[in-house]
Amino acid sequence: MADTTTMTVRLSGMLSEFVAENVGENGAYENVSEYIRDLIRRDKERVEREAFDRLKAELTHAFAAPEETYKPLAAAEVITRNRS
Repeated sequence: MADTTTMTVRLSGMLSEFVAENVGENGAYENVSEYIRDLIRRDKERVEREAFDRLKAELTHAFAAPEETYKPLAAAEVITRNRS
């Protein structure tokens, strides 16, 4: 099982009010921790989706290139190119 980390976040003004509206009897979440965990999960999914979309776009572009533009590369050349 993963370690648990306790974090403290201070909110004031409009942010605090917004959280309060989303938590409790009238909100979608039972408590602030549940709300924050859901926000973090959604953000993680967004970051992963954006990375996948970038990779998909690169592959689509690569596969659309005419075959004569391809050139053979050794694994070491690819590694060197990707490190720079």
